[in-house]
Amino acid sequence: MAGVNLKLTTKPVSRMLVEAREVEESEEERPAKKSTHSVLRVRAGLDEEYSADEIAKMTELYEGTLSNIEEGEIVKSKVLRVTDTAVILDVGFKSEGAVPIDEFKDPKSLKEGDEIEVFLEHLEDQEGAVVLSKKKADFMRVWEKIREAHEKDEGVSGTLVKKIKGGVVVDLMGVDAFLPGSQIALRRVPNIDELLGQSFEFKIIKLNKRRRNIVVSRRVLLEAERKTKRDVLMKELSVAQVRKGVVKNITDFGAFIDLGGVDGLLHITDMSYGRVSHPSEMVQIGQELEVKVLDIDWERERISLGLKQLQTYPWQNVAAKYPVGTRVQGKVVSITNYGAFVELEPGIEGLVHISEMSWTRNVRHPSKLVSIGESIEAVVLKVDESEEKVSLGMKQTEQDPWMALPQKYPVGTRLSGKVRNLTSFGAFVEIEPGIDGLIHISDMSWTKRVQHPSEVVKKGDEVAVLILNVDAENKRISLGLKQAQEDPWLRIGETYPVGTELRGRVMRLMDKGVVVDLGNDIEGFIPMSQLGIPDISNPADAVKEGQAVEMKVLEVDPIHHRIVLAATGFPAGDIIPPPPAPTPPPDEDMQKLDA
Repeated sequence: MAGVNLKLTTKPVSRMLVEAREVEESEEERPAKKSTHSVLRVRAGLDEEYSADEIAKMTELYEGTLSNIEEGEIVKSKVLRVTDTAVILDVGFKSEGAVPIDEFKDPKSLKEGDEIEVFLEHLEDQEGAVVLSKKKADFMRVWEKIREAHEKDEGVSGTLVKKIKGGVVVDLMGVDAFLPGSQIALRRVPNIDELLGQSFEFKIIKLNKRRRNIVVSRRVLLEAERKTKRDVLMKELSVAQVRKGVVKNITDFGAFIDLGGVDGLLHITDMSYGRVSHPSEMVQIGQELEVKVLDIDWERERISLGLKQLQTYPWQNVAAKYPVGTRVQGKVVSITNYGAFVELEPGIEGLVHISEMSWTRNVRHPSKLVSIGESIEAVVLKVDESEEKVSLGMKQTEQDPWMALPQKYPVGTRLSGKVRNLTSFGAFVEIEPGIDGLIHISDMSWTKRVQHPSEVVKKGDEVAVLILNVDAENKRISLGLKQAQEDPWLRIGETYPVGTELRGRVMRLMDKGVVVDLGNDIEGFIPMSQLGIPDISNPADAVKEGQAVEMKVLEVDPIHHRIVLAATGFPAGDIIPPPPAPTPPPDEDMQKLDA
């Protein structure tokens, strides 16, 4: 409408006003101009109303300025501006539309004038704004492709975008799909973050258009691929075959090797003839290596592989390499209660038994003498190739000090030592560092019948002893405590001549008589026939332990250390029982003589 400026208002079209720039200009004064539009009459006053035809023409002109768009369609729009929360778009309607910024994968790349396809949800909301959605537009564009791939059971390519609860979001042709954690791979993935950003083929396993829900699986494709490769391998694979594989996973007990669609287990014991603490010492994930097929169980889908079987067997001719008596150097690789294992070379280990560690020390645990990683010298004692065993000795690297003891300590030698330990049968005395001798209980006193060594000596006492015997082969030294003192029996005959009257107490009841205490650690014996009570078959019928008795000496035998007495009377008085035999402390339990 040339020469006329129309101003649209929000009032109904029947009341729309038109203002003329030059209302007083006549048609004749205007230059003749051919117009392509219909001529509208302009009101001369505000009270004048439009005719029905004029209202219809003005409505047609107004609606012609708007795009012909409908709800539920994908429409093209232009970016007007980008805010912190939304992207403002012009879809050719009377009002602008806004799309939340999080619906755009890369909102920073948007600039004014960019053309974007969006889904028109509503022409107007309660506030009169156009309701648009970028995600729905993307979804509708690819939905047909996705539906077609699902129906044809075809794979689709996608990229792992972000980790969420229960799985991963996958970008599938511009729309989000859900990949459950159990469907990422054939086995549990320990670190999903490492896969983010990577693209894979997926199988669509669930679709719901109304909820825009797409669930995909990678595992389904991997299982199908594995089955295909497994069928091929079942025809090709055989025991003793050598094949290349890639380390797929490492555990504490071994490594899983991908043989090309089927995994085999390389157990830690089949990695090396040497000692392997952890499989990671031998292989790394992604490493390619050759392995030997040891066993195949297709029913259980288990394939056992070996790496050491491709290496030279180290125990072959080991006896010739390490003859008995050879001195060797090795590293301690393991310690047990019974000894230490020493690596002589990769795959060859020998055992130093605890008894072969020291000539003189009573080693309670190998860790007292050696430690893991320590380099030691040893002597080969025995080699058994069939059992893969080598016996080693540490003490054999030194001269056996026991071999020199017979010359160093001949029988009759007097010396002193410290009591190291007590047993029920005697006391061990250290005569030099690492060398102990035994004082047997019978060699502790000339006169007293010792029930336990603690009656005479205590642990830690310094005692004078006499060498009675040295057995270098069995590593035993017999010591005498009483032999280091003068034998009192040489004078007892003079002290207790025959006929001497004495008084004492009953110490013990024997089958054929009673033992009495004469004092000064001297004991005497009264035969049952000398108790003075006729017709008794048991000494207990006549006397009790601790009872006082009067007697006289019948015989003194210094050679056999014996005094024979005859009872002359049993005076009245309290019975004093003899003290109980001492109980050894807990740490003084009986030891073997060759300990």
